[in-house]
Amino acid sequence: MISAIQPIHETSLKSLKLLHRGKVRDLYAVDAERLLIVQTDRLSAFDVILPTPVPGKGRVLTEMSNFWFRKLRHVIPNHLLDVAPEMLVAAAERGQVQGRAFVVRRLQPLPIEAIVRGYIAGSGWKDYQKTQMICGIPLPAGLKEAQQLPRPMFTPSTKAAIGTHDENIPFSEMEKLIGKDLAGQVRDKAIQLYSEAAAYATTRGIIIADTKFEFGRDANGKLYLIDEALTPDSSRFWPKDQYRIGINPPSFDKQFVRDWLESQKWNKQPPAPALPADVLKKTAEKYEEALRLLTA
Repeated sequence: MISAIQPIHETSLKSLKLLHRGKVRDLYAVDAERLLIVQTDRLSAFDVILPTPVPGKGRVLTEMSNFWFRKLRHVIPNHLLDVAPEMLVAAAERGQVQGRAFVVRRLQPLPIEAIVRGYIAGSGWKDYQKTQMICGIPLPAGLKEAQQLPRPMFTPSTKAAIGTHDENIPFSEMEKLIGKDLAGQVRDKAIQLYSEAAAYATTRGIIIADTKFEFGRDANGKLYLIDEALTPDSSRFWPKDQYRIGINPPSFDKQFVRDWLESQKWNKQPPAPALPADVLKKTAEKYEEALRLLTA
């Protein structure tokens, strides 16, 4: 099992220059053209990085992203390069990157997150109950929680710093940020990526209710899919056999963690409480189950 491997909360590579630590990923410079992205076992909840890593999580995210990058590369090129990460670090550091790292092109990330919703859930359901809209987009009356939307919806957001919340923005604001033509291209590619992935996933027993993509461009303006792709960290995965309209289905992600944190006397500000072993085990098992179902 992937989760049986010693977890990594933070990498400490000395052979490459550290550029950035995100909520999950550590980013290193390889050279002027390439980056090394290491997916740690860190977990964030309520925009706070938790002190306890989830065993095997980074490897699951890496394997799943690699699967989707290969499967969907006919839709849009991605940043992945065919280079073994272990060859770019010192021999003593290879255990920190094996199975959990990408070597990718250096690209200029777009300052937005491309969110596609296929079902009405989460913050979208809350919006709809109040306004009969999601992110300002009108929807038919009478929709129920977890119901499939008439068609996939594109709802962009800003990219927030660690510890702050992303903010949904109207498509017109996205056009102002990155230009009308590029905004249209991102929207169309995001919807196509989601639609093809969702159609495949349902044959494997998983409903992809919604997901988040990130995009970047090279020096010539060519658009690429970057970051990770269609993982339980960036998507809402539901088990198809437990799906019912009108209730929020269980999901293949960190819901066990959220539920446990909600039961604690914690103000959702750093530092977060350490996670108990049973919550970690259940969370790791859900991530591995999603990987097995989608890629077996």
